[in-house]
Amino acid sequence: MTGDSTRAAYSARAAEYAELLGSIDHAAAPDINRITEWARGISGPVLDVGCGAGQWTQLLTDLGCEAEGIDPVPEFIDIAQDTHPDITFWVGRAEDLGVPDGSLGGVLAWYSLIHTDPSLISDALTEFARCVRPGGRLALGFFTGPSLEPFDHAITTAWFWPVEQLQRKVEEAGFTVTDTGTRTDPGTRPHGAILATL
Repeated sequence: MTGDSTRAAYSARAAEYAELLGSIDHAAAPDINRITEWARGISGPVLDVGCGAGQWTQLLTDLGCEAEGIDPVPEFIDIAQDTHPDITFWVGRAEDLGVPDGSLGGVLAWYSLIHTDPSLISDALTEFARCVRPGGRLALGFFTGPSLEPFDHAITTAWFWPVEQLQRKVEEAGFTVTDTGTRTDPGTRPHGAILATL
């Protein structure tokens, strides 16, 4: 899927998606715990890339981070801004964050690269590395599996990534991976997480 077609697919269902998944109450406790621990001690602004309805941006703000959100879907930005009026959100892409070099203390990309074609994912990771200052942090959430392959996601095609394969992409972009994790909750696809430092 191209970026345009993925954006269109989410635009058509943004309100439905936000209603079903747009609250931090719908997030898994292990994810909240992992991101909370990751965010502790970050120095500098944190950008929630693919922020959707803004629930993770709000969590980061509640944790004391200077957090803002970016998403390619204008409907999501409208929902996020209405729901969290004290936080800054804007329309943009993971491959072009629109912030100065080394200006971020951290990037959260929680399930925001799942629809990115594997041949293009390095574009986003390289952009994250450009924007994060030395010592800054990256957190990725994604669907994992034994092989790199597409699957039919509810919105549009997404990808399973073996942890080791995505870790290599993160390291090639200039990050040092500090932690990885996987789990499978009942009734869900296998989950993967990668934490890294520039």
